[in-house]
Amino acid sequence: MNIFDSIPIKGWSFGVFKEKNITPFEKLFEIFKELITYTSGDFDEAIDWLRQLDKEYVLTDENYTIDDFIEDLLNKGFITAEISPEGDKSFNKISAKMEKALRKFALKKIFGQIKKSRSGNHKSKYLGNDDDDNNDYKNYQYGDRVDKIIVSESLKNMYTRTGSDELDLISDDIVVKNSSHNSQMSTILMIDISHSMILYGEDRITPAKKVAMALAELIITRYPKDTLDILVFGNDAKIIPLKQLPYLKVGPYHTNTVAGLQLAMDILKKKKNNNKQILMITDGKPSCLKLSDGSYYKNSAGLDPKITNQCYNMAKQAKKLKIPITTFMIARDVYLQHFVREFAKANGGKAFYTGLDNLGEMIFEDYESNRKRKI
Repeated sequence: MNIFDSIPIKGWSFGVFKEKNITPFEKLFEIFKELITYTSGDFDEAIDWLRQLDKEYVLTDENYTIDDFIEDLLNKGFITAEISPEGDKSFNKISAKMEKALRKFALKKIFGQIKKSRSGNHKSKYLGNDDDDNNDYKNYQYGDRVDKIIVSESLKNMYTRTGSDELDLISDDIVVKNSSHNSQMSTILMIDISHSMILYGEDRITPAKKVAMALAELIITRYPKDTLDILVFGNDAKIIPLKQLPYLKVGPYHTNTVAGLQLAMDILKKKKNNNKQILMITDGKPSCLKLSDGSYYKNSAGLDPKITNQCYNMAKQAKKLKIPITTFMIARDVYLQHFVREFAKANGGKAFYTGLDNLGEMIFEDYESNRKRKI
């Protein structure tokens, strides 16, 4: 039975929820993870939306209520009960366990939809000696030795494909250890948090946030030798820790793309491995520069050559450092696409003009293909 089908709420669109012999808690938990991502970690707001959905679509009954669900969240450690600084009010806050659950949820939603046509791990072109510490895998092919099968990784692929704990292993899930040199990748993911990322009723920041959480979980679980730094840029740029991703919001900022690129390159210069890349999610409109005296030069009217020329210069600097920049442009304005094309040309990198629906898939495809470059 379908609980709800494409419910538009505050500009959001929910897909079909398919019931598959799951408990009342699991059913609500899947919806709650979606809501808590949209509300940037605001537990009370997410529960308010859940109660509204319950009233309209009867998600619970007298045997299991929303209050029972909240109690289970507490007992299972997904939220914690906090006391206000004044000591006069208690409130619930999502925990580190919930933050990890959101990353896994994002990984399953995005990476699980990509075709099973690649190796379970990255590999460089050059074969090497077998090494017990080698974490490089490839899809199983006829003739591969059975003792080379990586059981844990194969089961993980099965889970990603099916979304179920039931054993349903097929040949496409199976991966084996590959005798090849490991290639390590250092990635900077730049996320635009300027005000334009939520203009005109289009929520661009939530899909970007989901991609960041999924990419982080992918690297942690599959490519532990890789590094990922998350960078946000508005008037200024800063690195944010992994745990802050669920709470990420846009601000009343302009778009200082130059500051973001400068910080990204400063970080990558300190990385010892040779494989480095920048992935940038933006609506494509740089509108701000920080001047030498600490003030800001801002211009939101069209594309200002004073700003865009600085962006092109940064792209060229990255090229000299052998740092490719892949830009994921999530706006459709023709003049902005022209800027992104010129930017990619200056860097020798790539540009994707994508809507919000396939943003995650495009980033994951590009991440894995870029990692196949020679060390």
